[in-house]
Amino acid sequence: MMTASMAGFAFNDGMMKMAMQTLPLLPAILLRGLLMCALLAAICLATGAFRARTTRRDRRLIAQRSAAELGGTLCFLTALNNMPIASATAILQSLPLAVTLAAALFLGEPVGWRRGLALVVGFAGVLLIVRPGADSFDLYALLALAAVGFMLVRDLTTRGLSPDLPSSLVSLATAATLSVAAAVGSLFVDWPPVTAGTLGWIVAAALFLIVGYMAGVATMRVGEIGFISPFRYSILVFAGLTGIALFDEIPDALSLAGAALIVGSGLFTFWREQRVAARFRAGAQPPART
Repeated sequence: MMTASMAGFAFNDGMMKMAMQTLPLLPAILLRGLLMCALLAAICLATGAFRARTTRRDRRLIAQRSAAELGGTLCFLTALNNMPIASATAILQSLPLAVTLAAALFLGEPVGWRRGLALVVGFAGVLLIVRPGADSFDLYALLALAAVGFMLVRDLTTRGLSPDLPSSLVSLATAATLSVAAAVGSLFVDWPPVTAGTLGWIVAAALFLIVGYMAGVATMRVGEIGFISPFRYSILVFAGLTGIALFDEIPDALSLAGAALIVGSGLFTFWREQRVAARFRAGAQPPART
């Protein structure tokens, strides 16, 4: 199920990149957002999510989360439209490393030398893909890095939401924010004729995104975190296949090496966190430096 979720997200990215070959960014986000809003509203109606009570704090956090999602979406899709899909996706996989780093810096969570070294290795992998100062440097890779920053804010904000707040309601608020922002921005963009082919890519993107969300939620509700989380990195396989099949994009050796460093350091960091957590559950005091 986690692998299916990652496939849904990767194929959504591929469909959006295809649509943006003939349709500007904001109109593409708007059309996809309208489809997502319709579906999520139906889910909220069916599950009674609209009857849930939200506190003032939750509404503030939802607004902050939606704003961060908007920034991340704009940055990532802009980068995706101008660089290989496998490279953009690989940079995005540094998000777990960024979350670990932010938890240590801002939340006081202990990060010892092993995980610290893994963070250095992972971000070195990002540099192999971005390659600042090299002839092959792609400025749009910095937008992919900016997307990681926005998504970091999104994930940290999500942790503060009330546990009983329906996820579908939070998702609908996010989709609505994206749609409204894209609608306003689209007023200042020349819309080319939306062909049936372009609309087909948009519909496919929305459907794949639904698969990504639904399969991911189902997995997190029934699966063991320690077993399913490493399967998140399967998105790199699907992104690579999508890039080859639709855009004839074959990552170079340095990009592949960078992706391998990101995945390896991410897996090690997660394994180490699970080991420390297991030791704590067994009754041992977690070490200050692990």
